[in-house]
Formats: sequence, structure tokens, C-alpha cells
Amino acid sequence: MTAQIIDGKAFAATIRDKVAGHVARLKADHDIVPGLAVVLVGEDPASQVYVRSKGKQTVEVGMQSFEHKLDVDTSEADLLALVERLNGDPAVHGILVQLPLPKHLDEDLVINSIDPAKDVDGFHISNVGLLSTGQKSMVPCTPLGCLMMLRDFHGSLSGMDAVVIGRSNIVGKPMAQLLLGDSCTVTIAHSRTKDIADVVRRADIVVAAVGRPEMVPGDWIKPGATVIDVGINRIDAPEKGEGKTRLVGDVDFPSASKVAGAITPVPGGVGPMTIACLLANTVTACCRANGLEEPEGLTA
Repeated sequence: MTAQIIDGKAFAATIRDKVAGHVARLKADHDIVPGLAVVLVGEDPASQVYVRSKGKQTVEVGMQSFEHKLDVDTSEADLLALVERLNGDPAVHGILVQLPLPKHLDEDLVINSIDPAKDVDGFHISNVGLLSTGQKSMVPCTPLGCLMMLRDFHGSLSGMDAVVIGRSNIVGKPMAQLLLGDSCTVTIAHSRTKDIADVVRRADIVVAAVGRPEMVPGDWIKPGATVIDVGINRIDAPEKGEGKTRLVGDVDFPSASKVAGAITPVPGGVGPMTIACLLANTVTACCRANGLEEPEGLTA
């Protein structure tokens, strides 16, 4: 068996096209332009690249992009004051504070200072609680992207057995809640799970989000299962030359792709969906703020 590749890059492009269409209609019918504000504190290279990409894609779909770049030694009071101004700005429908923050800043305090209705990352404690109780919320972007791909591939997920490997607040826990919401039977596996290989082998759907390079081998995968690999890990690649690296997921792709029915690659799988879902969340937040019908196919 050779797994079907779930092309996240191509699927993300379709999501961005849907977002652009909704943005154009909001502008034409209601004279409203969704706005996304991104706050970057410091000069972390990976964060800078990510913020640039977010800004570029925000503009490409017709939305307003507001970037706030602060010095690494910005005080907590100044950062909270900026967030409060953005909370009160009617042109801003989504607020994202790029993580990680410098160590002198309290991430939980900052995230929970964002208006939950503008929390397009879905990290505010109110959104976490709403999601866990099956109520309308802002949904974290990466799990939302995974859910969209699974729905697109399978249609209904009802009754399927799903295993989420990893229990992080950013991916693992919200992913489990979303799968429960689609009537899957869900297990969260983690570092203390006994006989984890046997647990994973039961699953029709495996979502690997543990942050360990190629942790999941092919012999953990049930034949025909769908594998969503959230991991992005950089490892040494001596075959490419001294000091060279390459990106791999949490799943051993060569062995797993021989057993699975479908699988996401790394790179080119889940990664592109994260920013696409950030844009989708911003449109959703804009519609909710203005009492308009939510965009179909862009929410959980």
C-alpha cells in the first residue's frame, strides 16, 4: 500500500481563495474590511519570518494588516496597553501576539488580556473553555486546519477512532475537542501512555503533535489509517553536506506512507494550513462582530 498524500499547500490555497471571496463580499455588500493586528516583541528570526508571511498573506486576500514590532525589552505594562488599544479599535477584528515572548513577559497574562472575540489564535482561557464545552469559540489555527483536511478527505468523521499523540494546549488538547465535536472516539496519548504503539494501532485517524522527530514508525499505524503529522523538526542531514539540516515530522514518513491510507507530508502538509486558518478566523471574527452570517466552510 502507498498512502495518498494530503497536500496541505494546495488545500491552504483553496482556503485563502474562500477567504478572499468572503472579504470581497464584505467590502462590496457592507463596506467592511476585516483587519488583523500582529504584535511581535523582539527579533526572534523564526518569528520574524512567520510575521512577514502572515502580513503578506493578509494583504493578498484583501484584508487590512496592522503590524506592531516592539523592542525586546518592552515592558509588560506597555505591551498590555497596546493590546488594550487594539481591543478597542473597531478596524481590528483579530489580534495575534506572536509567541514565544521574551522571558520577562507573562505569556498567559498577555494572551488573556486580548478580547476573546478578537483572539484569532484561540488561546484565551475563555475560548479554551467554550471549545471544551462545545460552544461557539475562536478555534486554534493548527487544529482547525487539521480538522478541515480530515473533513475534506473523509467527509463525515462520525464514529471513527482517533488518537492524538501529544497533550499541548496549542494543538493536542484542542485537536481532541474538535474530533470529539465531530463524533470521533478520541484517545490522547502522551509520554506516559503505556503500550503507546498498541494504542496508536487502533486508530483510524492519527494526529501526531508531540514535537519529537520521526517518533511514530510505520508499524504503529493501522493499515489504511489517515495520518496527520503536525510536527516540524529540524534534524542534521549529513547527506546534504556538512552542517546541513532538513525538516521532518513527528512521523517516520518513509515507513508510515507504506501502511497508511493517507498522510500529510512535512513540509507541505499541516504547516501552510495554520496561516490560512488564521485568515479564516479573522473573517469569522469580523462577521461575528458585525452580526453577519459566518462564512461557510471556514469554521469548526
